[in-house]
Amino acid sequence: MNPKPVSPELIKATINFHGHSCPGLAIGIRASELAMDRFGRSLDEEIVAIVETDMCAVDAIQFLTGCTFGKGNLIHLDYGKSAFTFHSRLDGKSIRIVARPNAIADPDDDLIALRTKKLKKELSVSEQKRLKKATAERTKQIMEADIDKLFDIKPSQGPVPRKARVLESLICRECGEATMESRTRRLFGQTLCTSCFETLENRFKI
Repeated sequence: MNPKPVSPELIKATINFHGHSCPGLAIGIRASELAMDRFGRSLDEEIVAIVETDMCAVDAIQFLTGCTFGKGNLIHLDYGKSAFTFHSRLDGKSIRIVARPNAIADPDDDLIALRTKKLKKELSVSEQKRLKKATAERTKQIMEADIDKLFDIKPSQGPVPRKARVLESLICRECGEATMESRTRRLFGQTLCTSCFETLENRFKI
């Protein structure tokens, strides 16, 4: 399987969109290669992407494939998996792209320690350079790897999602904010937004 690679210009634009280059973004770029090889780029809502993670890869998928939250053809499932399903509404075909666990070697102890220190904002200048170099090397490995070694291609799970619907907005009786009717709840005979419902639910221990 040799999908057409994303051009250097598009890779640079994707990095600019995301804000930095990293292994997670590289996974999204390579997954997008597979998706666009099968379906092309979504001009409107004809392709739907279902992503099972909220990590950096999703930015690449939005930017490159044209599947976005705003159009309703990017759906997030909070499963914590580097798995991406694409459906075509034009021909009904689907593909599920799953990153292989051992495609790239696990980070060594030094890299893990550097990442931990970064989170604690304790990196020295020399450690920052080491972390940047190690991250760049892992990103390069992903971008240059045989795509068959990076991903498993599996059957999609579930039907093609329906198109995004425009629904009426209702006013929450607690905060006064307009809320899509499908996201409202009822409590004590009142229409509430989800956040107010949960606040009152906790307050009254319902």
